[in-house]
Amino acid sequence: MTNILGIFAKLPQPGQVKTRLAAATSPAFAAEVADAMLRDTLDRLAGIDAERWLVFAPTDADAALTEIVSGRYQLTRQGDGDLGQRLQRFIQAKMRTGTERIVVVGADSPTMPIDIVELAFRELASANVVVGPATDGGYYLIGCARRVPPIFTGIAWGTATVLRDTMVRLDADARFALLPPWYDVDTLDDLRMLRGHLDALARVGMDPACPRTKRMSATLESHQ
Repeated sequence: MTNILGIFAKLPQPGQVKTRLAAATSPAFAAEVADAMLRDTLDRLAGIDAERWLVFAPTDADAALTEIVSGRYQLTRQGDGDLGQRLQRFIQAKMRTGTERIVVVGADSPTMPIDIVELAFRELASANVVVGPATDGGYYLIGCARRVPPIFTGIAWGTATVLRDTMVRLDADARFALLPPWYDVDTLDDLRMLRGHLDALARVGMDPACPRTKRMSATLESHQ
C-alpha cells in the first residue's frame, strides 16, 4: 500500500508569508524565516517512506520550488479556496488514485519529530483520521485513510477553535487517532519559543536537524 505525504507550503516571498511575524519584524525577515523552515522541513522529511508531494502556492511558483525540492518531492498546486478546500482537494485527488493513507503537514513546525509522521501512517492502518494538535488550537498534521471525512468545511481557519471545530464535524463512528501536541511558528512569540527550544535541545546534546531555522532564529534581536 502506497503512503502519501503532502507538505503544504507557500513560496517564501516578502509580504506573502508569515504576515504576523512580518508585522512585528519585517516582510523580508519573515520570508527568510519561512524559507529556512521550508528547506529544513523538506530535508528532514525526505527520508519518509512515502510518495512525497510539495503542495504549493501560488500557482506560478513551480519553477522556483522545483529547484528547492531537488527531485525529492513531486509538485502539485494547492489551487483556489480556503485551507479546508485546498486540503480536501489534495486528499480527494490522491484517494482517487487508489491510495488509502494520506498524511499532510505544513512547513511551520521545523522541530516536529520525524517519528510523529511515521506514527501517523501506522495509526492510519486502523484509524480513519489522525490529528496532530497544535498548541495554538489548530493542528500541525492531519491524516486520512480510505475516505475523506467531513472535517474541511465550516472551519474558522487560522483561529484557536480549528481543532475543536474539526472534532465537532468528525463522524461519531469515525475511528480517530490523536498524536502528541506540537507547535507551529507563525508569530514573533512563536519564534522566540522556537529559539529557546533549540537552545534547550543543544544543551542536552540533541540535534533537531534544522540548521537554517536555527541560524535565522539566532538573528532575531537584530530584526526587532
